[in-house]
Amino acid sequence: MSDNPRILVIGTGDTKSDELLYMRDSIRAAGGEPVMMDVSILGDPPYAPHHDKHAIARAAGTTVKAIAESGDENTAMTGMACGAARVTRRLFDKGDIDGVIALGGTMGTDLALDVALALPLGVPKFVVSTIAYSHLIPPERIATDLMMILWAGGLYGLNSTCKAVLAQACGAVVGAARSSRRPELTRPVVGMSSLGKSCLTYMVALKPELERRGYEVVVFHTTGMGGRSLEAIAAQGGFAAVMDFSLQELANHLTGSVVNSGKDRLENAGRAGIPQIVAPGAIDMVDFPTWQPVPERFAERPYHAHNRLLASVTSDADTRRAIARAIGAKLATASGPLAFILPTGGIQQWDQEGEPLHEPEATGAFVDEMRRNVPANAELHEIDAHINDRAFVAKTLEIFDRWVAAGVVPKGVAA
Repeated sequence: MSDNPRILVIGTGDTKSDELLYMRDSIRAAGGEPVMMDVSILGDPPYAPHHDKHAIARAAGTTVKAIAESGDENTAMTGMACGAARVTRRLFDKGDIDGVIALGGTMGTDLALDVALALPLGVPKFVVSTIAYSHLIPPERIATDLMMILWAGGLYGLNSTCKAVLAQACGAVVGAARSSRRPELTRPVVGMSSLGKSCLTYMVALKPELERRGYEVVVFHTTGMGGRSLEAIAAQGGFAAVMDFSLQELANHLTGSVVNSGKDRLENAGRAGIPQIVAPGAIDMVDFPTWQPVPERFAERPYHAHNRLLASVTSDADTRRAIARAIGAKLATASGPLAFILPTGGIQQWDQEGEPLHEPEATGAFVDEMRRNVPANAELHEIDAHINDRAFVAKTLEIFDRWVAAGVVPKGVAA
């Protein structure tokens, strides 16, 4: 925390100098210290940035001249994004900045997303964008703690609407930098996925048991961005172990739903060698926005509206078989210790007998296909129980305690 946080301000000073200078002054007025980074390609800003475009290009291993002569604006901005991300991370590692704010349309936002991903959790990252919250932004490009605001009225030049947004954004990033707290890793962290508390309930029993063993438990809500957060932290090696028990976002991605975490769901912990215990919680459901029509392929399937934002249908047997094969293929890429728990009695609260999503034949098709597709690098633990039964919790703790005793997972730290 700092009384006068240093805020890196990123933008194309050749085309947006008025807006960037207004942001500079707003940050100063809020008690921060602006550090200007220019990512222009063709022109020069009417001010002297602390980090000019030539330094950014050098960090990407090229020159502004070479980038400009590429003749392709996508390639050019991708090169500048690479350099900007590297310089930003270098400044953070040296302790020269406390937060970042970037300004842009689609081009500037594209660059800003790479910069935000280069910084760890807890460093304030703010993007002022004409496409904030848009489906143009794929989930895998969104940093865990990214903050965005719509750049209303920001297409060309300053105006009262634009100033209101920019001033608010600058005040927000200065305030965040003053009060930010990065994770205090005093105990090994276990990352866990779940879908709410009514659909999947194992964390209610698992969390206190793991805390009693000396671990911090972080539970991610798998409604799209929750799984994205889990994947992002796993990619940075932020977990001692992962209990990935809700894979519904993977099913959503495979069936074309926008409620997903990106194509690398269920891959980053394995890629980082983090020990994983995995189960197929809620893979039988496909989510989509309630305010859109039911996708035609699911028009005849059981339907449930959770609220005015989120609705679900169930997938058929063939789709569930395809999901099982996809899970197996992703698990096969894991380089770390891996166990897969297959509860044959059901995988979410409403698939039990008497519940509205009870489809035993489709559930059985998934179980059979999953048995055949658990890869050789994984322990397979099949239990005759539902995922919300105490038997699932007991099996999870049995595997985890064995791994701790063997040194596969670091021992917990007593409170």
